[in-house]
Amino acid sequence: MPDKETVEKIKNARDIINQFAVIIRNAHIHDPNNVAVLTAIDRLIATVNPSLDSATSLHLELIGEFFYLNEARIRYPMEYLLNFDFLVREFKRRGLGSITINSRITSEDIQRFVKAFINSSFSNEPFQAFQTFSKGIADVHSLAVGPLKRVKEEGEVDVRRLVKKTYFNAVSYTKGVITKIQSGEKFNIKKAKRVVESMVDMILEEEELLIGMTAIKDYDEYTYHHSVNVSILSVALGQRLGLNKKVLTEIGLVALFHDIGKIEVPAEILNKPTNFSEDEWRIMRRHPFWGVRAILKLKGLDATSIRSAIVAFEHHLYWDRSTGGYPKLSKPLVLDFHSKIVSLADQYDAMTSARVYSRVPLAPDKALSIMMERAGTQLDPLLFKFFINMIGVFPIGTLVLLDTKELGLVYGGNTMFPERPRVLVITDDKGNRIESQLVDLTERNAHGAYIRSVVKTMDPNKYRINLAEYLL
Repeated sequence: MPDKETVEKIKNARDIINQFAVIIRNAHIHDPNNVAVLTAIDRLIATVNPSLDSATSLHLELIGEFFYLNEARIRYPMEYLLNFDFLVREFKRRGLGSITINSRITSEDIQRFVKAFINSSFSNEPFQAFQTFSKGIADVHSLAVGPLKRVKEEGEVDVRRLVKKTYFNAVSYTKGVITKIQSGEKFNIKKAKRVVESMVDMILEEEELLIGMTAIKDYDEYTYHHSVNVSILSVALGQRLGLNKKVLTEIGLVALFHDIGKIEVPAEILNKPTNFSEDEWRIMRRHPFWGVRAILKLKGLDATSIRSAIVAFEHHLYWDRSTGGYPKLSKPLVLDFHSKIVSLADQYDAMTSARVYSRVPLAPDKALSIMMERAGTQLDPLLFKFFINMIGVFPIGTLVLLDTKELGLVYGGNTMFPERPRVLVITDDKGNRIESQLVDLTERNAHGAYIRSVVKTMDPNKYRINLAEYLL
C-alpha cells in the first residue's frame, strides 16, 4: 500500500492536470483576465509551487492517450475523466507534447501561456505558432514547451506482423473454445486470460494497429472474428477511460464470451441467407439466456465467470432502462459497467460487418452516425463520446474519395489533424486500380495548399474492394 507521501504526490499530479484543463476550458469561454480563469490559475499555482519544493522541475508529457508527470503515468478518478480527455485532445490539436515548469510560477506566467495556447489553435502549424505566441513565457524561464513526439515508423512492418499474429491467434483460440463448448467439453474461462492479456499488451503499445485489424471482416467465420473484435474494441475503450491492466483484462475476457449463447441457436437459423421470420427472431433473442447458462456450466466458476454471465445477459438491453432491447424484463435493470462498454463495441462491429442476417455492412462513419442517434437511449452517452474519439473521424479501413478523384483506404490516424489521416491510394483519378501508395493528407504543395483532401466516404462493397488485401 502506498505511503502517505506517495498518495499525496499522486493526488497533486492529478490535480495539476485537472486544473490545467479547467483553466483552458474557462479560457475558451472567457477572457484570460476573467475571474473564473484567474481563480483556476490561483488553484493551479497553489498545487504546483509547493510541489517544486521537493522537485527541481515538473515535466508534464502526453504520450499516446496518457499524461505522465516526471515520467510517472497519471491515472485519474472518474470525476476527472472529461477534463483529462479534453486536455489530451487540446494538446494534440496543437502538436503540444510537454510542458516543463522549471521554477515557481506566477499568475502572469500562466496567463501568457493560456493566451498563447488559445491563439495557436487558429494556425495551420499550431505548435510553431504556439512557440511564437509564447515568447513572453521563454523570457521568464518558468515554463518550457515541447512538441508532440511522433511514433517512429522504423520497424513498422515487423510491428504489423506481430499485431496480425496476436489478432489471428485470438481468432483461432476463440474458434477452438467455441468448438469445445459445442461438443460438450468442459472449459475453464481463466485459460482464456493469457490470450486476452496478449491483446491488452498490444493495445497498450499499438492501439491503432490492433483496432485497425477489426476492420478485417470474415463472413464465413463471423462469430469468431466478431468475438475477438468486440474484445479488442472493449479493451481499447477501457484504456481510454484510464482503467488499469487488471480491469482491462477482465473487460477483454467478458467481451470475448458475450455472444457465447449463440452456440444454442440452430445452425439453419444462424446461417440463414435471407431475413429471419418473427419466430426465428424469437429464437435469436434467447441467446442472452443461453449465454448465461453456457457460462455457468464452465469449470472453475469465479468472479470473472459471473461477470461474463452478466454481460452475456445484458449486452442487448437499453442503457436508459426502457423496455427496448432484449431479453424482456419484468423490472428495469441498471446495466453493469462492463455491459455498457461491450454494448458499444458489439453494435459497432455488428453494423460494420457482413453477417448472416445483414449481408451489407455499413461504412464506419454511417455506423457511428446511427450509434450517435442511439446514445442516451440504447447506449451510454458518455461512454459513446469516448468511443467515437477512439474510433476517429475516419476509422482505419474507411474507403474515401479524395479531391484528386483518387480512391483511398484510411491506413492510419492523425492525432493532430483527425480529418487528415494517412491513406493508401488504390485507384487513379479515372478509377483504375493501381499499386497502392501510402500518402499523408497533411502534405502541402509549394504554394502551401494541401495536395490531397477527403471529399467523402464511399462504400467498399460497391467497388468490390477487399480490405484484407490492403490492410493485412
